Amino acid sequence: CAAASARSFQIDFERDCFRKDGAPFRYVSGSVHYARVPRPAWRDRLLRLYMAGLNAVQVYVPWNYHEPQPGVYEFTGDRDVEAFLDLAAELGLLVILRPGPYICAEWEMGGLPAWLLWKADIILRSSDPAYLAAVDAWLHVLLPKIKPRLYQHGGNIISVQVENEYGSYYACDLSYLQHLLGTFRALLGPEVLLFTTDGAQMEELRCGTLQGLYATIDFGPDSNVTEAFGAQRHIEPRGPLVNSEYYTGWLDYWGGPHASTSATLVAQGLTSMLQLGANVNMLSLQLLSLPWPGADFKDQYKPVTTSYDYDAPLSEAGDPTEKLFAIRTVISKFQPLPVGPMPPPTPKYAYGWVALHKYADLLDVLDVLSPSGPIQSQFPLIFEAVKQAHGFMLYRTQLPRDILTPATLSAPPRSVCDRGYVMLQKVRYQGTLERDGQTELRVKGKAGDTLDVLLENMGRISFGANFSDFKGLLGNLSLDSRPLSKWLIYPLAIDAAIQQGWPHAALPKSSCRGRAGPAFYTGTFETPDIAWDTFVKFPGWSKGQLWINGFNLGRYWPHQGPQQTLFVPGSILHVGCPNNITVLELEGAPPNPFLLFLDQPLFNRTLSHSPLDKE
Repeated sequence: CAAASARSFQIDFERDCFRKDGAPFRYVSGSVHYARVPRPAWRDRLLRLYMAGLNAVQVYVPWNYHEPQPGVYEFTGDRDVEAFLDLAAELGLLVILRPGPYICAEWEMGGLPAWLLWKADIILRSSDPAYLAAVDAWLHVLLPKIKPRLYQHGGNIISVQVENEYGSYYACDLSYLQHLLGTFRALLGPEVLLFTTDGAQMEELRCGTLQGLYATIDFGPDSNVTEAFGAQRHIEPRGPLVNSEYYTGWLDYWGGPHASTSATLVAQGLTSMLQLGANVNMLSLQLLSLPWPGADFKDQYKPVTTSYDYDAPLSEAGDPTEKLFAIRTVISKFQPLPVGPMPPPTPKYAYGWVALHKYADLLDVLDVLSPSGPIQSQFPLIFEAVKQAHGFMLYRTQLPRDILTPATLSAPPRSVCDRGYVMLQKVRYQGTLERDGQTELRVKGKAGDTLDVLLENMGRISFGANFSDFKGLLGNLSLDSRPLSKWLIYPLAIDAAIQQGWPHAALPKSSCRGRAGPAFYTGTFETPDIAWDTFVKFPGWSKGQLWINGFNLGRYWPHQGPQQTLFVPGSILHVGCPNNITVLELEGAPPNPFLLFLDQPLFNRTLSHSPLDKE
């Protein structure tokens, strides 16, 4: 193994560059998130990145994707990060690894597991012993899988990022970074190149950097390249210039415009950086939507759309865009491109209209969705108190007295996390209560009438504020200022039930067709001889979630937008037998419920936009 031991990847502080096996080296990299791309598409996405002239791929590892419950680890199928790293090596791509423990990535809670919040007073991303114990346990599982794949050991991982944009977090706990540095060194060895990434502002770099971790920065095409790298030079007077997150697009929020960044602007910025000899990672080269979107907090809660299309150089379906070819042209001026054509776009199919029928109102199938039954509590309990991470919980109580003239049902400000759907007597849909929106409804009924509130977690904050983002009813509901009590709380395992074949494998239910409020709809469709990628539109639907063949494809909310379609990868479809569709509609379906399958995505209200660095 003499050859492997001669391999090295180091910083040359005299010549301000990286050295790979002793020779000067520059990487031009792109991010591909294996957790957002179905495994059958991994090779296609990585090959497109390679054919665009990039020599490295940057890879996030979301902790909560691999440790859904404390001490329960998942590294198979779509979660087989080792297989993804090995595939990158097979295709000739180096890897820049970002294992967190916090990654941001507009991913639920920035990759941190929701079960950390079971300890309500935990201080995330700090030297809180409870947090460090969980982090260390996780890193002792993950990093031994990484070590044999380091470049020095014959693998393709050239560098490893510690934490992420820590300078943008309020805690500014340098002993936490010191602890991580010690753990990474102990588990990965003394030779691996460890680095940090922060915004190009001195305040961010002050709290996000540490002696012993090489400081890199991130910025977008609208930034002044010289100024931005000047901030890096303030912390690292010598060594390579590195932009670890060059924003080639930007994310969408529900209710906002669809972001787009001009290919010309992206290409100009890339040219400027490469002329300076800088190393660049493009975020995000291609991302697919899966149901793990996070949220930002900028004066208010801003949930991220299901689609992470991002106006990226590779589309959500993995197709090369004008932007990718512009990037490839720039790269060709600085280093040779691989021989051969860019793989063509994957085929799409418009399967057309598919009729659905109502299967059941959600309140009529609680026996299936909450098999262990309700928890009794005088006052509402939050998701974390009953160890529910994602999805939905139902809160049920009874009206304490006759209310013949409408009374005000109200929630304290910002106590509905994130959206509540209110029903009376299981049949009368009353409307919604929202985290930063409506917190009052007018209701009337008789003493003993059932009051139900279905509570939706729309994604935990992944960037911005202190994000101990607890979910559920954080405060009690009141009726004309008198608190309600004697609650039954149903944790709902909707995803698990649908993955196990419900409701398609269950006996049909009789249901009240026209009733508004949360309900399940089902239908089937068949593919022709081959299963191709497709996009599904929701004409006349309000808000909800879609599953096909038990695979959760995420949220739709067409009247909020900008996202109007959900991407359906062909790899989840069946050939020669029916594909089972399940929709949970939360507010009200159209009178004749149909879905429309198209061969292209739809986003409304596009905003031509070059993102400002995160604030």
